[in-house]
Amino acid sequence: MRINWKTIVPLGVWLVLYLIPVPAGLNANQWHYFALFAGVIAGLILESMPVGAIGIIGLTLAGVLGYVEHDPNKSLRWMLAGFSESTVWLIVGAFVFAIGYRKSGLGRRIALLLVRVLGRHTIGLGYAVALADLVLAPATPSNTARSGGTVYPVVSNIPRIYGSEPGPTARRIGTYVMWTAFATTAVTSSLFLTALAPNAAALGIARKIAGVEIGWAQWFIGFAPLGVPLLLLVPLLAYLVCRPEVRQSPEIVLWSADELRLMGPLSRNEWIMAALVVLAMVLWITGSNPNIALPGLGSNFINATMVVFVVISLMLVTGIIDFADIVGEKAAWEVFFYFTSLLTLSSGLNEIGFIKWVADGFAEPLKTMSPVTGMILLVSLFFWIHYFFSSITSHAAAVLPVVLAVGSSIPGMPMQTLTLLCVYSLGLMGVISPYATGPAPMYYGSGYIGKGDFWKFGLIFGAIYFAGLLVIVLPWLQLIG
Repeated sequence: MRINWKTIVPLGVWLVLYLIPVPAGLNANQWHYFALFAGVIAGLILESMPVGAIGIIGLTLAGVLGYVEHDPNKSLRWMLAGFSESTVWLIVGAFVFAIGYRKSGLGRRIALLLVRVLGRHTIGLGYAVALADLVLAPATPSNTARSGGTVYPVVSNIPRIYGSEPGPTARRIGTYVMWTAFATTAVTSSLFLTALAPNAAALGIARKIAGVEIGWAQWFIGFAPLGVPLLLLVPLLAYLVCRPEVRQSPEIVLWSADELRLMGPLSRNEWIMAALVVLAMVLWITGSNPNIALPGLGSNFINATMVVFVVISLMLVTGIIDFADIVGEKAAWEVFFYFTSLLTLSSGLNEIGFIKWVADGFAEPLKTMSPVTGMILLVSLFFWIHYFFSSITSHAAAVLPVVLAVGSSIPGMPMQTLTLLCVYSLGLMGVISPYATGPAPMYYGSGYIGKGDFWKFGLIFGAIYFAGLLVIVLPWLQLIG
């Protein structure tokens, strides 16, 4: 492989940090692990090699050097632990769902229907994609299942209708459609308490540490002044940031109507695929939702990832897909290795105590500040430290207790407001990186959003979302008490 600057820079990042004197409060092992993690992130940003390869190399180095577990056998178990994470398999399953949509023809049919109704203007497709996520969000606790397993397989068929494929033609319309879908799910995940699994877990932490109780309606009312405008603005913002080359296409609407006529009535495979999609949605909404109990089954009777395995098995039995299709889905397996590696590496930062050191070091000086200043800085820490995490659940478990404990020590701190700003951040922060939340690796690996563009778009939208928390939500919460 030819060595170029994109390969040298990540190595330079690692080496420079490695050679810097170990900061006070850390040991050499913790600091050197962070240096390795920073080098891996630099490699991902610059695309010095395939992202799956970068992840595997970083994970292997961390395991061999014993940064998290010194015993070689325990280190190997730590390295492999991420491969059994349910979120990882849920993402792979979503890719397989996309194969089913594609092979059965159902995905193309739905995409043609959307294009026929709203495809005259590109912005109309953006709103159709946003509306699809919004409708599903209140009753789907997994945003990976919602955006990755339901929205992504459909919208990935839309760009091809416009001659927009992964690669050189992605900018025609594919980048816009995909980014709109991804950026929208970050908003809906914060708009509804039941739209993201870690939301309820975070409230449980807040209840124990700060004695704060927050219900579904209170959650929605507190975030709606930002969430509703963002749902209206995201397709427009994405339109400005992604700059689709196709702005309007009246002829494509007529063409899509002709194509639908040529497709005729739904085929056997389309009917089966449609039934399996409905089955998955019903099980996701009822089977893994703690707020819904079915007679004889109760609540939480099936895991969201188990639903994926059930549906994939039925797709294989009914002939919708072949096993060769699963094995041959290169994008799914690249994401599998990349996201598993990042999930394990970022969890390692927390396991060795590096995240606690960062959080404590940032938060300690805030105890002498005014409540408002302290709150803004604590929420800033909570939001932007997510670059170190590939799991929103682990982020909430590791950082929220620190933030709330420090907040409680500041005289006059309104703990309910601080808590709401933090828990509202959980969905929004998912937009900032290609590993920040479950659906992110799917859109990152789709080929429609350039790897560098993903980081750039994530920073832009993350800054907008974060500014909205401080400029709109904070004053609103202060107003309503």
